[in-house]
Amino acid sequence: MSVLVGYIETPEGLAALNRAVEEAKLRNTPLLILNTSRGDALVDERYLQPESVRDLRQRLDQSGVKYELEQELRGNDAAAEILTAAEDRSVELIVIGMRRRTPVGKLIMGSTAQRILLQAECPVLAVKAGN
Repeated sequence: MSVLVGYIETPEGLAALNRAVEEAKLRNTPLLILNTSRGDALVDERYLQPESVRDLRQRLDQSGVKYELEQELRGNDAAAEILTAAEDRSVELIVIGMRRRTPVGKLIMGSTAQRILLQAECPVLAVKAGN
């Protein structure tokens, strides 16, 4: 069992990561950090670059939590990657960051968070970034 967090370098992603570290400590379980990109763009700001991976690993090493970082480029959207990883790994909790969107934005773009919340087989903790 583990805690899974979908992580991208945004305030929402950082809030989710921080809470996931707390949850992993509380549950005394490893943390799985999933950073994914569809791979359909030459530069995807969601995909962590080597210097960001180094910084993230340093932060996680300091936390004392056992962790695994996965970066996937399979062409799936983030929700599909998170849901698949959660099922394959039998995770006990998914932690995701949420951002505020307009109703029209949700209608046009869909909602990764909503899909994860509705389709996950395990509990999902949705975290907002601090102000």
